[in-house]
Amino acid sequence: METRTDCAIRAAEAGAETAARSFRTDIAVETKGEKTDVVTQADRDAQRRVIEVIGAEFEGEPVVGEEDETPGSVPDEGPAWIVDPIDGTANFVRGVGVWTTSVAATVGGTPVGGATVCPDLGDTFRLESGSAYRNGQQLSVSERSDPESFFVVPTIWWGFDRRDEYTAVCREIVERFGDMRRFGSAQFELGLCAAGAVEAVVTNVRANPWDTVLGVGLVRAAGGTVTDINGNPWRHDSRGLVASNGRAHDAVLDAVREIVAED
Repeated sequence: METRTDCAIRAAEAGAETAARSFRTDIAVETKGEKTDVVTQADRDAQRRVIEVIGAEFEGEPVVGEEDETPGSVPDEGPAWIVDPIDGTANFVRGVGVWTTSVAATVGGTPVGGATVCPDLGDTFRLESGSAYRNGQQLSVSERSDPESFFVVPTIWWGFDRRDEYTAVCREIVERFGDMRRFGSAQFELGLCAAGAVEAVVTNVRANPWDTVLGVGLVRAAGGTVTDINGNPWRHDSRGLVASNGRAHDAVLDAVREIVAED
């Protein structure tokens, strides 16, 4: 039987291939809640393809996915699969190539393998045997230790009723760190942290597991640190996410705590 890691990687590649067929086409766009929270048939088709690949090897195991009627929470015991068929749908529908298909194989809520595939960028991030890779090259987080040289990413979505928090996180970043980046795909952003391209990825909101679990595994495997807003090891149900290269994690954490203090 295929290993869980190999199956997750193959499923992510299959889902990404399905989604890519609809990229930059005249595809219908629906909204889930707020006007910028969008979904397409490509999201649904890609998730079904991912589940089809997983089910052929590991029939009956729970799949936690963003679309359709899949469970919304990650089991703390036993195996499960976490799927985001298109992370960055808002980019996808506007023809921006920063979007991914992400699949994580988990046991007891912890990722043991998987992949984030970025079709338009030609990049594949893999979590395999406790190490992180991009296009076959093993990754390591940035060695920078001076916060004033850090690139920091505010990630996940702040709704219109929480824009004061979005404003606060942007202010804290530009006042405390070297520069700010935002790409519109949390899994891609966490992959960049694992690759050393940015020093930190942060949010004070509770993130969905399909947006984060595989990426958190990549950062940790590349030598980084990931906590909640209280500095405790991050879990799939934590409030907030603070991922960094670990060289000045407390400085990054302090910035996020400042946002929380203003809640």
